Amino acid sequence: MNRVRVALTFEQCWRETPGGTGIAAVELGRALAVRDDVDVIGVAGRHRGAATPGYEPTVAVRQLPIGGPLLVEASLRLGWPRIESASGPVDVQHATSIIPFASSAQLPLVVTVHDLAFLHHPQFFTARGRRVFARALDTVKRRATLVLCSSRATLDDCAANGFDSDRLRLVPLGVRVQTASKTQVAEARAKLSLPPEYLLFVGTLEPRKNLSRLLDAHRLLGAAVPPLVIAGAAGWGDEDLASQVAAADNVIFVGHVESHDLPALYAGATALCYPSLMEGFGLPVLEAMSQGTPVVTSIGTSTEEVAGGAAVLVDPLSVESIAEGIRDALSRRSELSQLGHERAKGATWEATASLVVRAYRDAVEMGAR
Repeated sequence: MNRVRVALTFEQCWRETPGGTGIAAVELGRALAVRDDVDVIGVAGRHRGAATPGYEPTVAVRQLPIGGPLLVEASLRLGWPRIESASGPVDVQHATSIIPFASSAQLPLVVTVHDLAFLHHPQFFTARGRRVFARALDTVKRRATLVLCSSRATLDDCAANGFDSDRLRLVPLGVRVQTASKTQVAEARAKLSLPPEYLLFVGTLEPRKNLSRLLDAHRLLGAAVPPLVIAGAAGWGDEDLASQVAAADNVIFVGHVESHDLPALYAGATALCYPSLMEGFGLPVLEAMSQGTPVVTSIGTSTEEVAGGAAVLVDPLSVESIAEGIRDALSRRSELSQLGHERAKGATWEATASLVVRAYRDAVEMGAR
């Protein structure tokens, strides 16, 4: 079987807050790099410094002549610079976010779409962000050979928003299990000055993560539940949220946590509370489950799908529902820990990589027709 040569994009790894799309690109690159049926050439724009700590690409990256917002605008508006100018000859481009690089018309294009949140919650994005994503969406509809969707919820959303169903592929994300030891948990607890028991939220501080209602639910529960630890980098539109966090009682804000400390942070938590309004996937759900940590998350978005029946599901629009879900999780810790651990074992990046390589081959075959 011939090896597929792919240009894999990592531009989001240089953003201030790469988020889940950054993690997904890094971990997919790691899983692809050890396979014997694909050659991976990383591509990103030109940046003076290294990638954001914790999001360093796991394959060698070649640079285009420009980077950042200028690269986004030039790619979408001018069709320049072409990715092949950095990667050399390749069989396929894989854009790991909704914004693809420019390329020759003959080069098959595979695009990962994690979510279309900007269509459903435009108030959570800047005006420029909405314009860029809308332009990118039109480009992907026009140019993409195949579109990889992180969840069934995203796939259905893409189909409802004008994508041809025969170009859509369901490719769930995975989790890299690094079971934290008791020593590592104790070290992380001491490093971050955490109490023996705590509830945990992990994610970028932005409105669609629904942290405001989580804070209200935690306050409603009062002293009956452990403190809430919030771990995440600042995001857009979080000024009021930052004030709310600072004013909250029994809440500990630890900011961005390095990737090597995250497994221990999850493992030490009494439960993960993740009532997001909308996700393309919801990696923290799987990451917590891989450590045997009970999870409370949202019904009606991809997190319900990712949870796979192994979490407490709540209405993210109801403070009372979130509060009751936390109570439920605390009363079922042992059961949820076992269920979550089994769920996470079946979701690997190796399985994701296999589906992705199959999509590469299909895209190359489609391009040859």
